[in-house]
Amino acid sequence: MKNLNEIKAVVTGGASGLGLATAKSIIENGGSVALLDVNRDQGDKAKSTLGDNVIFIHTDVSSESSVDKAVEQAVSEFGLINLAVNCAGIAPSNRVLGRESLLSTEDFAKVVSINLNGSFSLARAAANVMQNNDAGDDKQRGVIINTASIAAFDGLIGQAAYSASKAGIVGMTLPLAREFARIGVRVMTIAPGLFRTPLFDSLPPKAVEALEESTPFPSRLGDPQEFAAMVCHIFQNTMLNGETIRLDGALRMS
Repeated sequence: MKNLNEIKAVVTGGASGLGLATAKSIIENGGSVALLDVNRDQGDKAKSTLGDNVIFIHTDVSSESSVDKAVEQAVSEFGLINLAVNCAGIAPSNRVLGRESLLSTEDFAKVVSINLNGSFSLARAAANVMQNNDAGDDKQRGVIINTASIAAFDGLIGQAAYSASKAGIVGMTLPLAREFARIGVRVMTIAPGLFRTPLFDSLPPKAVEALEESTPFPSRLGDPQEFAAMVCHIFQNTMLNGETIRLDGALRMS
């Protein structure tokens, strides 16, 4: 088991939503966080509200060099990183056979580039520096946690690109965990259901109610803090490795 106050983390998408909730939880437990986000305004705002143990690094996860430089900067600031959390992503909804046009391969690739390639970029960069950490309990040197979605398993119409990108994250989890075992780095994935993030702020109340009622129990949207709690538990529980955890209130999209 590891103490949460030992966490020195990088969190992509850390300026809002699930990433921000994760950062808040880590900070509240005495850890340090580097927020990696493409939104400078939100990043600066988040940094100003979270306190002294936070830095913001402008990062485009679709750029390998941007991710590499961000990880290097975080290590320079904290001395090491032992937790990397992938929360950056986009969730467009577009039919392949649209009324006016086909979904372009370029638009499909953009979703994959941000959601899947971006997650891979952070995983590779994080593992590369984590292997230099001193080994702790169970010879562990670090933890990488990805964010997929239940859409990886139950994709809806319009989610071909999104579901493919999230299924790719699920698919790479075990191979990465197996490869990184020799350096003492665990890899896990969380597949959230419907969580209350900024995405839902623009929806009318009746639409939100309908979504809440679709979740068997509890019949509500997930609280981002519940996602953050799962991140913290994974960090502490060394036996969790190479697996995807559905965090969805038993929701199965129909």
